Parts: sequence; C-alpha cells; structure tokens
Amino acid sequence: MSSHNVNVCDITDDVKEVLKKFRFQKHTTNSALILKVNREKQTLEVDEELENVELEDLQDTLPSHQPRFIVYSYKLEHDDGRVSFPMCFIFYTPRDAHMELQVMYAGTQRALAAAVGAPRLLEVREIDELTADWLQEKLKK
Repeated sequence: MSSHNVNVCDITDDVKEVLKKFRFQKHTTNSALILKVNREKQTLEVDEELENVELEDLQDTLPSHQPRFIVYSYKLEHDDGRVSFPMCFIFYTPRDAHMELQVMYAGTQRALAAAVGAPRLLEVREIDELTADWLQEKLKK
C-alpha cells in the first residue's frame, strides 16, 4: 500500500453558495443537503437537496457503500413548546467504504464543518443508526 498525502477536497464557490443558502433559509420542516466527494476532480459536490425529509427517509437515499456529508436542519420541539431548527452536520462513513474515499472524506470534513458553520460533527457508521431518536440523543449532549 502506498502512502498518500491526505487529500482535502476543494469546496467550490458553487457549493459554498448552496451551503450558505441552506443555512440561512427559513426552514419550516426537516431539510437535508447531501454532499459527496468527486474522486476524480477532488472536489465536493451537492448530491441532493431534500425538503421535508425525516432522517429515517434518508436511509433510503444514501448509498450503502459510500460516505456522504449531510447538513440537516432539524425541527426540534423543546419541552417548553419552543421550536428551533438546529443545523446538524452528519458524517456518514460506512465501514466497508473504499479506503481512499474514506481518507478523502475525513480530510475534507474540517474544512466543510467550517464552511457549514456547524458547531460539531456527528458521525454515523451504520445507515440504520440514522434516526430521529439518535439525533435527539446527540443534541442533548
């Protein structure tokens, strides 16, 4: 196995623009922005943008053997009746994903987290862990 430098993928202005729009949009439902790495171009690109989507629905959308970044605006109902939409940054990295891809995603996650402005990164290995219960648990910490 040859040793590679960690490849940080380029986050193009187009993608930054989509991220910015997604972040400052007034969400009224759970929304997801799914980003993927283009291995050939070594850039990050938008895979899908989904409105009104539950985390459980994302399980059907995500590929089972490829990592993805998910920026998720989640409708959180607080005990006192308030509703907020925390921005969650989820790194989905299946255990059996191609090693080179995993490295590229791992190398890009910090730059993307900064671009997203997400306070923290939530990591998921198994697609069926991606549930509302899991997210609520993470958001309490």
